[in-house]
Amino acid sequence: MSSLSTSNSAAPSAAMDAPPPYELHSSGSVLASSAAIQADGSIKIGFSSPDPKAVTQLLPALPLSQPVPQTVSHETCPALNIVIHVVGSRGDVQPFIAYGVALQRQGHRVRIATHNVFERFVRDSGLEFYPIGGDPLDLMAYMVKNPGLIPSLESLRGGDVGRKRAMIKEMLHGFWLSCIDADLVSGAPFVADAIVANPPSFAHVHCAQALGIPVHIMFTMPWTATRAFPHPLANMRQNDLEPAAANWLSYGVVGLMTWQGLGDVINTWRKHELSLEEIPASMGPSLVEYLQVPHTYCWSPALVAKPADWGPEIDVCGFFMRDEPQYTAPADLDTFLASGPPPLYVGFGSIVLDDPERLTNVILEATRKCGVRVIISRGWSKLGGGSPNSNTTFYLDDCPHEWLFKRVSAVVHHGGAGTTACGLVNARPTIIVPFFGDQPFWADVVANAGAGPRPIPQKELTVERLVEAIEFATSTAAKNAAETLAFRMRQEKGVDTAVSSFHRGLPMTGMRCEILPDQVARWIRDTRGKRTRMSDAAVAVLIAQKKIKIDELKPLRSKEYDTDVRRWDPLSGGAASTLGTITDFTKALGGVFVDPFTSYKRVKGEGNGASAGGAALKEVGVGFGSMAGALTKGTLVNTPLALAEGLRNVPRLYGEEVQDNGKVKDWQSGGKVAAKNFGSGFYNGITGFVTQPYKGAKEEGTLGFLKGAGKGTIGLITKPGAAMFGLMAYPAQGIYKSIKAGKGSEHSILKSKCAMVDKLVSHSAEHMRVDEVLKVFGSV
Repeated sequence: MSSLSTSNSAAPSAAMDAPPPYELHSSGSVLASSAAIQADGSIKIGFSSPDPKAVTQLLPALPLSQPVPQTVSHETCPALNIVIHVVGSRGDVQPFIAYGVALQRQGHRVRIATHNVFERFVRDSGLEFYPIGGDPLDLMAYMVKNPGLIPSLESLRGGDVGRKRAMIKEMLHGFWLSCIDADLVSGAPFVADAIVANPPSFAHVHCAQALGIPVHIMFTMPWTATRAFPHPLANMRQNDLEPAAANWLSYGVVGLMTWQGLGDVINTWRKHELSLEEIPASMGPSLVEYLQVPHTYCWSPALVAKPADWGPEIDVCGFFMRDEPQYTAPADLDTFLASGPPPLYVGFGSIVLDDPERLTNVILEATRKCGVRVIISRGWSKLGGGSPNSNTTFYLDDCPHEWLFKRVSAVVHHGGAGTTACGLVNARPTIIVPFFGDQPFWADVVANAGAGPRPIPQKELTVERLVEAIEFATSTAAKNAAETLAFRMRQEKGVDTAVSSFHRGLPMTGMRCEILPDQVARWIRDTRGKRTRMSDAAVAVLIAQKKIKIDELKPLRSKEYDTDVRRWDPLSGGAASTLGTITDFTKALGGVFVDPFTSYKRVKGEGNGASAGGAALKEVGVGFGSMAGALTKGTLVNTPLALAEGLRNVPRLYGEEVQDNGKVKDWQSGGKVAAKNFGSGFYNGITGFVTQPYKGAKEEGTLGFLKGAGKGTIGLITKPGAAMFGLMAYPAQGIYKSIKAGKGSEHSILKSKCAMVDKLVSHSAEHMRVDEVLKVFGSV
């Protein structure tokens, strides 16, 4: 587990150990759905509809075309500080090491933030490492018991949920520090310019929002809704519903259940450590899709082509294959390989098994019946225990798959994306015994390609089924299918394509320094309305030459993420605002009763009984303050804003464009947005009453005149109404955001960015382009 202190992380939650309900039911005139965990932890999802065609029509339209991405040369992208967030096993980390090395070759500074146990693995690859805590051994044991990520009944009873939620809390804290902390070995200051992450790291978009930097999601399993196939974690049934529609809907259900289990942990962390507003429940499950965060899926298009309903912000690039590491086999392994025909490989890597002895016996008996030699990788479950090697069986502790898979006949494993890719690219027929996550997905993909038999779920693995699978894998048909796939996969350059995909997704125009264009900007200087983006090096030179002072600058925010709730109309907007205020007030009211007792018990348990009463009283004060804050914010900010935005957006309901008056960021922009909204609201409302009927009549005659008259009449009420409510709503929202700004995360970001400049200032005359900086600065 991590040795990091969590003193700055989110405040303790009394409900940390309480399991969420993990069950959903909804009904409607068009679609009814249900989702519940099963005894084995899979998610059973049910859909039914009396009008399946209506459901299909409600799905997003297919993109009109799929533009061919233009490769971006790395010369056009300045060197960035990139942090890669990864949660999972060694198999999850390894592809990102290959990717990180490729980014490093392009000139970027790359840090991988993952579990402490992988530090040596990462550093030996020449990349920076940051520990985020979390125990992957415990995580893998949890996943074996809960294949669908959602906890089984056994886990709920055994306290696994509380431990997993506490682990997530620890990792969220570690991921944030990985974005702004100096290197723990060299001490070199670091602030991330961009984040790359796999979805289960959960912190990605929230850290990016706090820093104002781009984030890019990369994963080895589908995490974006598509009609092509269901979510890999879903076990679906549908009644009278088209499979394509059910596939697409399954992603929303899985996302909703995941947020149901972790949303409160994430929101508490956002509020206390990042100083960000909580994400509403209506947005949380689909936040990444709502923000249109770029995705790159790291699998071979030869195996799974990009679905037609994924947009241009989503790429399928090919597997991340690292360079074959230098490896010298021990003498006993060399002798075994040379003493007979190529053996079968069996290994389950980081999987933690409940009964490794049973599985070992099944493997030994099946290979004996098939008359094949076998290499068994002991893995984290120590398959084979302390059994000795023999003429037909070799127990392996550790060996690079890239080296070993060239020397075996076929492979048997759990179906992790990396192991699957390594087997197939080496043309090895593959038997997959899936446990959880994306493993069943890859098992089906391999079987459908003919390169392996149908998958055997680990709880159903028997000698008879394994014998049948081995016979298929050693057949000519399986070998030919594997060879065909290998040929196609070797033409792909997954890592290089993913680097181009990452560069393509960057908002490069807003990230480039305007004084030294080949460098990334990290600062903004705003003088007399002139905004200039500057790199650390440019700032260091100008400070050393006494041309500027550091307090004239602000950290650059190259990418903003709007997580404000969209109010589509005044009724739904007002109702959502009222419900949100009631929820916040109720939560604060509950804290008045729960938190004092929790604090009293905690302080007393630490042996400080005299201070326990004071700690409890302090929590009472905090609780009453939260209640007052919830009511004040709801009355002065949320409700007027809901009405203003709801009325402003009414024209969208009948297809009319709504004028963009800007984004409220602080009290100044709040006043500007209110003024623009007021002027345009009254003007468009009054003039539209006349111009809308005229426009409609010109386009559609009498019918168009009537439509225009209706639109004009509605606009005459809603647009001035939005203008009036906006006079109070937008300035109040701006004042609230200004009060929230400057706390917590912003101070930490500024401190870390200043440290990077300080390191350069003393070297500016010797190493920087002083003359060039001064010349360009004089012209701007």
